[in-house]
Amino acid sequence: MSETASISLNGKSYELPVITGTENEQGIDISKLRDVSGAITVDPGYKNTGATKSAITFLDGEVGILRYRGYPIEQLAEQSTFLEVAYLLIYGELPSSETLLDFRKKISRHTLIHEDMKKFFDGFPSKSHPMGQLSCLVGALSAFYPESLNPNPSEEEENLTIIKLLAKMPTIVSWIYKKSLGHPVIYPRNELNYVHNFLNMTFGQITEDISIDKSIVSAMHKLLILHADHEQNCSTSTVRIVGSSNANLYASISAGISALWGPLHGGANQAVIEMLENIKNDGGNSAKWLAKAKDKNDPFRLMGFGHRVYKNFDPRAKIIKEACDEVLEKLGINDPVLNIAKELEEAALKDQYFVDRKLYPNVDFYSGIIYRALGFPTDMFTVLFALGRLPGWIAQWKEMKANKEPIGRPRQIYTGSTTRDYVPLDQR
Repeated sequence: MSETASISLNGKSYELPVITGTENEQGIDISKLRDVSGAITVDPGYKNTGATKSAITFLDGEVGILRYRGYPIEQLAEQSTFLEVAYLLIYGELPSSETLLDFRKKISRHTLIHEDMKKFFDGFPSKSHPMGQLSCLVGALSAFYPESLNPNPSEEEENLTIIKLLAKMPTIVSWIYKKSLGHPVIYPRNELNYVHNFLNMTFGQITEDISIDKSIVSAMHKLLILHADHEQNCSTSTVRIVGSSNANLYASISAGISALWGPLHGGANQAVIEMLENIKNDGGNSAKWLAKAKDKNDPFRLMGFGHRVYKNFDPRAKIIKEACDEVLEKLGINDPVLNIAKELEEAALKDQYFVDRKLYPNVDFYSGIIYRALGFPTDMFTVLFALGRLPGWIAQWKEMKANKEPIGRPRQIYTGSTTRDYVPLDQR
């Protein structure tokens, strides 16, 4: 007999089914609660509410587990490429060599963006934030590809929309960066792999060919893989709820980008660098700032340490730390801010205060360091986060459509005025 949970309300008892996932996670199904009792649950921020059942990502923050479609993140980051992981997330299985080659070829055919999109860049103010540009440009793709507006596409049509978005996102991101410098844009080179092509468009020059070290390409693969999906977070839930209205993929992803823009969500690695800059400007005394972080009466927070979901350690941090060390060694950069970062990392890993509270450096700490070392300005960090998260957002949107999930429509408890009569303007 299936397990149930009971709730008592106004002298009546209601039996609610319990759903158990493949990793033995349990949830109480309250989908019929309002119908049978007239009551709803209240859960600000949806911290205890499962809005969907999903087969994409498993996350257990208590013990530091992250798996995509059952595959440990450690194995994927070490052995896979970003496009392989993208295929896995979107279509459910790792591709064969033939399938992956076909996937790459399809993407390479759609890396160019319409020349008319250059006019958007001309219209943006010179100081426009890159995330505002990205949200606008991705949403605008639906105007260039109106076939994506069909709410009931064939499988082939849906896949073409997915391919186009995967293909054009690196081009858009690199052009945003180039335009911020006032440089001419670099067009895609389809003989390069997905990540190498992106780096070439970003750091290449129209006047000469450049060589990008394979360790930097490898580190970027890892960064994008580690950010590719993270279960039902703010931006992912936004993509799903916007998509539930039958909004097209481009509009749904644009909404997710806007949600990611919020500093409480996607801006953590930018906050790390800003913190390190503040410490440098204060004289670079990392011990002083570690003491401030331990002082409960001091509002200072050590950014990039600990994680709201991971109560033990962030499994992604161990992976990216190795890539971070390799990139810094390869580039040989002498940057006071990065030196402070290393001092903070070493001190926090040894300090009993941080050890006892499991405040280890997280993925945002190391990703911010890598992006700075590569030369990205801090306001591009969240754009790079969005580039990595794109396959996860697409997978979540695709799963929501395949499951025919109903339009998202949260309830509320009204706390405003009760009925009152309108007062004419001259009597107020």
